[in-house]
Amino acid sequence: MTTATTGTPRMRGAVGTAHTRVEGRDKVTGAARYAGEIPFAELAHGWLVLSTVARGRIRAVQDAPVLAMPGVVTVLHHGNAPRLETGYVGLLGTAPDPTCAVFQHDRVPHLGWPVALVVAETSEQAREAAESLVVHYDQEPHQVAFSAASPGAYALDGHMPAVAAKGDLESALAGSAAVVDAEYTTPEEHHNPMEPHAATARWEDGRLELVDSNQGSGWVSDELVKLFSLDPASVRVRSEHVGGGFGSKGVRAHQVAAVMAATILQRPVRVVLTRRQMFTLAGYRSPTIQRVRLGADADGRLRALEHDSLNLTSTVYEFVEPASGPARTMYDAEAHHTANRLVRLDVPSPTWMRAPGEAPGSFALECALDELAEKCGLDPIELRARNEPDRGPVSGLPFSGRNLLACFREGARRFGWADRDPRPGLRREGAWLLGTGTAAASFPAGAAPSTAAVTAEADGTFTVRIAAADIGTGARTALTLVAADALETAPENVQVRIGDSDFGPAMIAGGSMGTRSWAWAVTAAGRELRERLTPGTTVPPEGITVRSDTTEAVGALARRERHSFGAQFAEVAVDPATGEVRVRRMLGIFAAGRIVNPLTARGQFVGGMTWGISMALHEEAVRDQVSGGLYGADLAGYHVATHADVPRIEADWVDDPDPDDPVGIKGIGEIGIVGAAAAVANAVWHATGVRHRNLPIRPDRVLTAAPHA
Repeated sequence: MTTATTGTPRMRGAVGTAHTRVEGRDKVTGAARYAGEIPFAELAHGWLVLSTVARGRIRAVQDAPVLAMPGVVTVLHHGNAPRLETGYVGLLGTAPDPTCAVFQHDRVPHLGWPVALVVAETSEQAREAAESLVVHYDQEPHQVAFSAASPGAYALDGHMPAVAAKGDLESALAGSAAVVDAEYTTPEEHHNPMEPHAATARWEDGRLELVDSNQGSGWVSDELVKLFSLDPASVRVRSEHVGGGFGSKGVRAHQVAAVMAATILQRPVRVVLTRRQMFTLAGYRSPTIQRVRLGADADGRLRALEHDSLNLTSTVYEFVEPASGPARTMYDAEAHHTANRLVRLDVPSPTWMRAPGEAPGSFALECALDELAEKCGLDPIELRARNEPDRGPVSGLPFSGRNLLACFREGARRFGWADRDPRPGLRREGAWLLGTGTAAASFPAGAAPSTAAVTAEADGTFTVRIAAADIGTGARTALTLVAADALETAPENVQVRIGDSDFGPAMIAGGSMGTRSWAWAVTAAGRELRERLTPGTTVPPEGITVRSDTTEAVGALARRERHSFGAQFAEVAVDPATGEVRVRRMLGIFAAGRIVNPLTARGQFVGGMTWGISMALHEEAVRDQVSGGLYGADLAGYHVATHADVPRIEADWVDDPDPDDPVGIKGIGEIGIVGAAAAVANAVWHATGVRHRNLPIRPDRVLTAAPHA
């Protein structure tokens, strides 16, 4: 045993100092094992079989020949699979995507719908057998074409009301000195994390264990409990290391199929998605068609703002991409109308994708603001400054903090904005046309109830247990710094254990709320433990543990508009002869709360901005109208920004602690992508004099639009 007085020296101020990842060495040496790498005795391998028609019914599954193939253990399909409970409410009050409830009926609602799971002794045997399985269908006509004229579109409440409106829009537009009325489109985009989705299920001593790659072990555990009607105490989900998620790693078909097979066979079963299967089964960002109408007085002050967004969803699941959401935060007008609508097609279900709503919505809104600035003869930053609201434009609530203009001032200074000639098409460097652009960014800064346990160990160190998820963001390291400050010790004396549903309820890694929510719980437990460790306190061999629950504290937060903000700047070069667009440099300045770890935070900002380049110039999934599937559903056909496409990117921040958070945190995981595509698009206009309202800005689109003379 030790006493508190003989522990390690006290140390303050770990939060805010650069710290390398605590698990970094394990990752670069290969010691860190991911979900598809952990060995199990008697492990069997499952391979999903996906439908080859876009709509219809399964007439027959010819599994007998496959069952006779070497190593094949079983074939699961709608005729023999366990029944699941699907009538429940899941995370954030939403119903689960029925795609995860595999093999429950003979209907096929889209190409790539899971129709069977082949389980074999090796993954090679499972794949060969799965590719040999013959499934007969009664095929029906399908519809996958998405356009502004798609019939049956309707408004639907999602995580925000579908429609928000005040004032007489048409009257305000008619009385405006300058009007913008434009349509903007963004394409279907896919997550493609480095680590494919993988899960291993097994039963041991009457308890189900799932070793998984996910964004919340408690989330997955809770969904499995409901789907399989299990006792919550009999399910454990572990997810120690995750190679990227971006919204896609929730509850999916592969986990449910693995649990089904493990239950039937009573042996461990692993199911890993291929890259091609991920294009169908992992969700994606819906394409959007957005109409923005802005009306302003001669001095650039908005009188009218309309932002209407349309997205697609599947016929089995209603997913809303809330692209009109940014307008409800960023700018006010006496007439303010926003709407999110969707249309159901025979396609896979979309899902959350980094900055859902904000990423595509900011492209349309911030490009429209740029167009309005041109019509008003105002600098784009000045136009935004003149339209800074003092309260939430729709909610009417005060902002907990809104340092957007500080971001623009610092960004303009560092980017050299004052030297910019606002006239388009004038700057040249040899054959290249040069241009600069800017855009604003915002993302909600929320917190969700979480629990954590902190233990003072007999050797003077501390162990933190929380069902957090580090999906590559550096959350494990950030929580180490937060715990160190709460415990008044050095980070080296803190071990943080995460990714285990047995640690109790905690927020998922999503919505830019993970670190803030977890840090709150860790801080509460750490401070209480520190208070208990008075001089002379003896720590027994089992340690002293304090557990926290922030439900009451989070629920007591005053109602405010809580957001992170940012200003994006981009410089591009455009070759009018080839249509090539090159981003030469980018700068992002953010007001995103107190920065816990500058080293990993900068990586998050730069990563988001890089994705913004990819969104602006590269990413586009194209659906074949005949088959209902995607062209080039792999990383050869789906283009993303590579190292050669990424220029000098700088990210920094202004001082912006949240006074209502015990650590001062807001959230940084998603704001880096918001506004980045708009800044690039606005820079392309400045270079060429041509507006590009459809992403991505491909070379053929540049060539078909005559550059500014």
